[in-house]
Amino acid sequence: MTGDVATAAGAARTRAGLPRLLPPVPGTAEDLNAHLARFGPRPRASGAGPGRAFIEAVRQAGLTGRGGAAFPVYRKLSGVHAAPGPKSAVANGAESEPASRKDAALLWHAPHLVLDGLQLAAEAAGATALYLYLHAGTRRHIEKALAERAGADELPVTIVEAPRRFLAGQETALVSRINGGPALPTYTPPRPSDRGVRRTPTLVQNTETLAHLALIARHGPAWFRTAGTAAEPGTMLVTLHTHRGTKVTETEIGTSLHHLINDTHQAVLIGGYHGTWLEAGRMPALDNHTLRQHSAALGAGVIAALPDGYCGLRETARVVRYLAAESAGQCGPCLNGLPRIALAMAELAGPRPSARTRADLDRWAGLAEGRGACHHPDGAVRFVRSALTTFAAELGEHASGRCTATTRDSFLPVPNGAPTEESDWR
Repeated sequence: MTGDVATAAGAARTRAGLPRLLPPVPGTAEDLNAHLARFGPRPRASGAGPGRAFIEAVRQAGLTGRGGAAFPVYRKLSGVHAAPGPKSAVANGAESEPASRKDAALLWHAPHLVLDGLQLAAEAAGATALYLYLHAGTRRHIEKALAERAGADELPVTIVEAPRRFLAGQETALVSRINGGPALPTYTPPRPSDRGVRRTPTLVQNTETLAHLALIARHGPAWFRTAGTAAEPGTMLVTLHTHRGTKVTETEIGTSLHHLINDTHQAVLIGGYHGTWLEAGRMPALDNHTLRQHSAALGAGVIAALPDGYCGLRETARVVRYLAAESAGQCGPCLNGLPRIALAMAELAGPRPSARTRADLDRWAGLAEGRGACHHPDGAVRFVRSALTTFAAELGEHASGRCTATTRDSFLPVPNGAPTEESDWR
């Protein structure tokens, strides 16, 4: 893990005082003593009055979720806070996107900041059952951090392991897994905030989001807004893939792509495998308001600069094949649409595809979009459509039986294997 963030903390130090989340010494995993030395003791947000006050501070800070949807955090807190009866809170550290490493890096290097945020969010929302949802590789490290905090936190935390499946981190899949079922998305409504873990109103927040809550509680909304944009304040963790390798870095929201990528490349993938390919000359600011003008979004903070020499169509086809295999198989767009889209994309990535293939792909994409039980088909379609636009010249080369790639190596990380039985989702 330390290799992924070897240059993260020192990558950018701006007026915002970066890094905020990651330790100031690159590669350091902070124990409780180091955490307290850097941040001091955790404030409290318990009780109806203090809970509302903290939620108001979060509203003023303008924090949005860092798990992909960029939903205003105070609205989630307010909804669960207002719900009657027992409530639950979950820290979602199961980044199931193969290209994302940020949550694992944060849990490894600053676990106590995440655990502080979970306690604060639970206190503000009135939750008494707390869960940390993560992959097996991080469990022992988090158990050590929890042991260091024994007696300091009033609310115990239960760890639940997530399978390494693409959809396992989706909110309803998370709830299903914590409840003892498979980590598969379920139909909504009800949403987890209405009826989630053990049928209680459940607050689900990404681990990076919780770490930001811990900083807001200590430093206040005005401090938080000294970084980022007016509409999207604060910093964000980014998993950056270039020809030099992969690293996790922290940057202000609104930073230009030029500050992160200065290598030669042919295209940039923004937002991961449900994201958007952009041509190399398009280097917008990293905030959702700007990215929407390019039909893109920050998502979970994955940025991949495709080096020269790779075939963007082949890379896209590999990923779409993986996305089709990882579908929950619970509705028509995933069960029937994505496999057809994957086969068509594979043909376009090869030499001399049929003239009908592009038309078939466009038709199947239109049928799959907006009709799934979850947003998996929508994300896959967005990814494919952006590839067809960004790599349009390469499509022409393939139609003539040529490919401009100079390497057969793969760039984007795609796991081997696909789920074949229910146990794969547990």
